[in-house]
Amino acid sequence: MKLYADTPTRRTRQLLADAFIVLWVGLWVYAGRQVHDLVTSLRSPADSITSAGQSVNDSLTGAGEQAGQIPLVGDQLRTWLTQAAGSGTTLRDAGASMADTIDRLALGLGLATALAPISIVVAVWLYVRIGFVRTARQSQRFIDAGEDLDLFALRAMARQPMRALAKVSDDPAGAWRRQDRAVIRELALLELRDQGLRPPPPRSAP
Repeated sequence: MKLYADTPTRRTRQLLADAFIVLWVGLWVYAGRQVHDLVTSLRSPADSITSAGQSVNDSLTGAGEQAGQIPLVGDQLRTWLTQAAGSGTTLRDAGASMADTIDRLALGLGLATALAPISIVVAVWLYVRIGFVRTARQSQRFIDAGEDLDLFALRAMARQPMRALAKVSDDPAGAWRRQDRAVIRELALLELRDQGLRPPPPRSAP
């Protein structure tokens, strides 16, 4: 499997694109982490509410146990204080629920911040890279040790700009029909360079 082009110019562009992708992913992962940490910092009030609710619950529960030892009214006081301790439990649960919501929000926003730009750019990069690998693999099958480059010459005449063809020959189609190997090779080179492939070496004269 050919991952990079044979031609230096296109191979350099591919390497720069790979480096850009790494930097792009790293940048947005960092940005997503910063968003996560920023939102997570908002849970401090929720933690304070949780801590306050737990303190109220512990204090009133402890006071109720001590009040239960008072003669005559001890049971009533303990019941009242135990019921009052429920407000601390409610406060604690509300704080814990708020903190949990903030944690989920921080995770969601952090992932959204990172994944959206990463997914778009990486999808384009993969599309281009996979397209190159597929084209290079298919094209390589037609390049042998000789000069069987007629197919690439035909593709060049169909796809290359007219000014590029004119630089090769005033009559590239006629040259192809006459099997002018020099012109065919030059036409094929136009197409192979676009695909980032290196042609086979010229056949040695017998």
